[in-house]
Amino acid sequence: MRKIIALIAGFAVLLGGAVAYVVSARHGGAAVNAVPVSTGQTLALEPSTLFFRNLADGPDRGKLAAVPAADPAAARRVGDLSCDRFAAARGTAICLRLKPDSLPPLTDLIVLDANLKEVYREPLPGTPSRARVSPDGRTVNWTLFVTGDSYAATGFSTRTGFYNLDTQRMIKSVETLPIFVDGNRYFAADVNFWGITFSADGKRFYLTMASKGKTYLIEADSVKYYGEAIARNVECPSLSPDGRRIAYKQKVATGKWRLAVLDLATRKVTHPPDDRLLDDQPVWRDNNTLLYPLRAADGTTDIWSVGLTKPPTLLVRHATSPSLGGGQKP
Repeated sequence: MRKIIALIAGFAVLLGGAVAYVVSARHGGAAVNAVPVSTGQTLALEPSTLFFRNLADGPDRGKLAAVPAADPAAARRVGDLSCDRFAAARGTAICLRLKPDSLPPLTDLIVLDANLKEVYREPLPGTPSRARVSPDGRTVNWTLFVTGDSYAATGFSTRTGFYNLDTQRMIKSVETLPIFVDGNRYFAADVNFWGITFSADGKRFYLTMASKGKTYLIEADSVKYYGEAIARNVECPSLSPDGRRIAYKQKVATGKWRLAVLDLATRKVTHPPDDRLLDDQPVWRDNNTLLYPLRAADGTTDIWSVGLTKPPTLLVRHATSPSLGGGQKP
């Protein structure tokens, strides 16, 4: 009986930790209104617009906001949509929202059109971690933290999937994706995936696979549905618009990562001139510039920009989950 009670208590602690992660991510620490905010705005996926989650204190904290990409210091327009994770591309957006008071945790996967109107919704187990939209706007993908997988020594694992709007193909978990490492089919009970990024045509995608203490960059075919490990120590990959480079988190110590870039043709790894530690999936603004949120020592989170060879600049204060969502479907 004591063992059963201990197991239940342990599960409650782990579950509380997963929920606490999202609560922390939602708030990003104390913040103040550092720039003018225009509330109650009607937002749409307009070209040349930078979207993000507003973290400035006030009634609009956590809601989707937008500024001109060319003038990120302008007054932010804040709408009514609340998301824990947001991403957009080519007239399609994904919003991950933790369902309140759900136990175990459940997340609403919400697909939005160019006017940010809901077109699809699916409840999924777990708490929000990553969200992306393929460059053609036809596929949304996500990563959620989940609890209860027996192989997860820490009590946490991830569940990664994608949904194609054209075919209505739903892959709730890519754990069944056949993987090849060094030319051989890879089998292991502890395989874990996260952080998908798609090619421009939506046929190829890249993601992280973790197993036996190692992380791999997997290049996968979404049609033939198989993947191959092409690099190691790659987490949360992000494919450049021209398809030539992968920006990612490179582990430098336990629980510590820095920004790195992999050239897919040469396999050469370089580092943009920002050695600060980050824990998120970077976003390409163009083929030479990256966007990413960083948590400061005072607990606030800001969005930064860095060139492949140019120093970082502060882009948007008290914000996270950056996304450039303009353009219409081809």
